[in-house]
Amino acid sequence: MDNRKLLFCYALFLVIVISLPAKAAEWGQSPKHETRAVWLTTIGGLDWPRGYARTAEQAARQQQQLDNILDRLKVAGINTVLLQTRIRATTIYPSNYEPWDGCLSGIPGRSPGYDALEYAIEACHKRGMELHAWVVAIPIGKWNKTGCQQLRKRHPSMLKKIGDEGFMNPAYSKTADYITSLCQEITGRYDIDGIHLDYIRYPETWPKATSRSEAEQRRQHISRIVEKVCRGVKVLKPWVKMSCAPIGKHDDLSRFSSYGWNAYSRTYQEAQRWAKEGWMDQLYPMMYFKGNQFYPFLLDWIEHRQNCDIVSGLGGYMLDYREKDWPLETMIRQLNAIRQYGAGYAIFRTQHLLNNTKGLYDFIKKDWNKTPALPMVMQGYGYKLPNPVQQLSVVKTDSIDGLSWEIPDNQHHATACYYNLYASHHYPVDTRQAENLMITRSSQPFFTVRHHRDADPWYYAVTVIDRLGMESSACQEDPPTCLDIADKEQEKTTDNSWLSKHQPAYTGIAVVTSMEGTLVTTLRCRQGKADVTSLPDGTYILRTLEKKGVSHRLARFTIYKRKVRIIEKNDEHINVFIS
Repeated sequence: MDNRKLLFCYALFLVIVISLPAKAAEWGQSPKHETRAVWLTTIGGLDWPRGYARTAEQAARQQQQLDNILDRLKVAGINTVLLQTRIRATTIYPSNYEPWDGCLSGIPGRSPGYDALEYAIEACHKRGMELHAWVVAIPIGKWNKTGCQQLRKRHPSMLKKIGDEGFMNPAYSKTADYITSLCQEITGRYDIDGIHLDYIRYPETWPKATSRSEAEQRRQHISRIVEKVCRGVKVLKPWVKMSCAPIGKHDDLSRFSSYGWNAYSRTYQEAQRWAKEGWMDQLYPMMYFKGNQFYPFLLDWIEHRQNCDIVSGLGGYMLDYREKDWPLETMIRQLNAIRQYGAGYAIFRTQHLLNNTKGLYDFIKKDWNKTPALPMVMQGYGYKLPNPVQQLSVVKTDSIDGLSWEIPDNQHHATACYYNLYASHHYPVDTRQAENLMITRSSQPFFTVRHHRDADPWYYAVTVIDRLGMESSACQEDPPTCLDIADKEQEKTTDNSWLSKHQPAYTGIAVVTSMEGTLVTTLRCRQGKADVTSLPDGTYILRTLEKKGVSHRLARFTIYKRKVRIIEKNDEHINVFIS
């Protein structure tokens, strides 16, 4: 995009942003697909865990803490958790390469008595949420701390010391191999949904490049690591999402300076190239800025996203009075702009969201994420849509509806293993609408839905969703077999027929005619219901029959394979029901 076009787009963008409402209630429904993420930090137990695990009881307490966190995130509509898995050359799982981090047991190198990553994956999947293993790539902590100390004993040439901190050297050829081996270990061993590379850049404390050629060489070093990790992960599990968290401003723009802090020129990240090459499925730019340091750079990421899902990192901590003390409205407007342009968001960090800083959690839960959302679909992989489920069975009671179905024999279980439930008071259920999405990414081949016995009946549809986010066609429950002409407010009375109540002349007979008005049949109505399923396939008109031959048109409907669909209602009391 040339400079004039970019400037015009940004000017238009600013007009939109300035006019954006500060209250989400003034906006429409939330989208069906949207990545809604949090960074869940384990270093020092900042987000989790709180307290160490050296006994089985303490381990259970840590697990309960995580369950409570995930429950609250689920209620708020979050669908993706970026869990810090490699911390500083230390891990939260039993690695063959690096020691345990001390955040779990309180003692570096000591196991907490359980596999924290495995537990977190199962806990997220149980709630229909994705878990991405957050891998801190280049920093390896204090030079004499456990992780760095053990790594430099084995690979001294791979490391560089700056001050009292240790870093993996991006220029060293085996650095890419080592980080790839770690990511492959995680990918091969665990049912993760993504690998999320953090700090995949030259440290800001590294001496600056002295020439353009040196700067370009550094970008090649980082890109080499990214490409190798991507290929290493995808060869094991193509559906595992590759993502990273670049600096929030890719580079200086023609009209807006990054003031020396950007991904491309300062820390040598070619993140937009990584998206173009297909090495990244998602980019999580850390956009902890506002005003002209946020909006034009967001537009720049979106303009260059290729097939990549842009998930804007938002600084929840900036709302804290000990930080920048932003008003909540600043973040609301940023969220509005992000959604307006079809991007997702990730909040740094989890605790600032759950602490309800400036009312952020209440806003996200009550106003912003009004409906559940599925993570964005991974593009460009060429997979076919998964096969739909078959023979959806629904058993309805006064307070619980039970659903079950059959899985096609030829389903690809490696990538298609989750189910979405849609529900609506209207038949058939429109699965394009986010408001009809009730349960997401469930691994169980059945659902139970509680409802109020006096509420309108639910109709259901189930889809299969694979690990790429691709969704099958919907399997709808069997359509209603009768046309209900009962008044709901009269259903509890002995005579619940609306026609009997409001039209004393009604004979209890319904008339079915063709579209041309030719009489097809007459039907006896029982409790205000007329069974039409014996009719041949076709389109018909249902009418009342009263004394003296008076008739009123009630509905137009179709019959196909003994299944009924109402096309047009001529009276608000005509409803569809399951006989």
